[in-house]
Amino acid sequence: MQSQRLAGRRKIPATQKYLDIMEIKDDCVVLKDGTLREVLLVSSINFALKSDEEQDAVIQAYVQFLNSLTFPVQIVIQSRKLNIDEYLNRLKEMEKQQTNELLKKQTAEYIQYINELIEISDIMSKRYYVVVPYAAASMKFKGFFARFQEALSPTSAIHLKQKNFEKYRQELLKRVDYIVDGLAAIGLKAVTLDTQSLIELYYNTYNPETYDQQELKDINKLNLEE
Repeated sequence: MQSQRLAGRRKIPATQKYLDIMEIKDDCVVLKDGTLREVLLVSSINFALKSDEEQDAVIQAYVQFLNSLTFPVQIVIQSRKLNIDEYLNRLKEMEKQQTNELLKKQTAEYIQYINELIEISDIMSKRYYVVVPYAAASMKFKGFFARFQEALSPTSAIHLKQKNFEKYRQELLKRVDYIVDGLAAIGLKAVTLDTQSLIELYYNTYNPETYDQQELKDINKLNLEE
């Protein structure tokens, strides 16, 4: 009985203990090993609708972009079930306000068609991200066990001083600008996720069941730094 009571009093470790993220600030992700990350949300192009010449140009531009990189990047594709509740609600409002009986009937039939389509198939949305890292030279030469200990123990993690953080972030932003320009040459638009968008992205990544309640902002509505 005593052991059961003691077991019940044990604190369950927070999920954050097992994550690599120490904090998110100033539109930047700070990991527990002291390295930084910026995340870009990237648009897409309809490759199949382009002519053969345009497709060749896109492929060539992408190859040149990859070959020009002097630092690692991570390309992430997330697939989520598309939430079209807002779209359906707008259609229902249109149906109510429609004065033409024929158009009102057609709107109702279209809503029914969309509902049936959702029931028989999962409509997915895709988001494309490029994660840009930066680690100061002093961080690269740390021993394996030192880095491993920092990653596991929040108390031993490096807390960057503001001066160093700004210095490292400026170097990271140079990389981000390079990536944005390189993607623009391919015909892709890329914007940096702000702090709020980063929090939502990581929260929804680790809590996919809440994705419908906290959807990431549209790429065209994100705040851009001047």
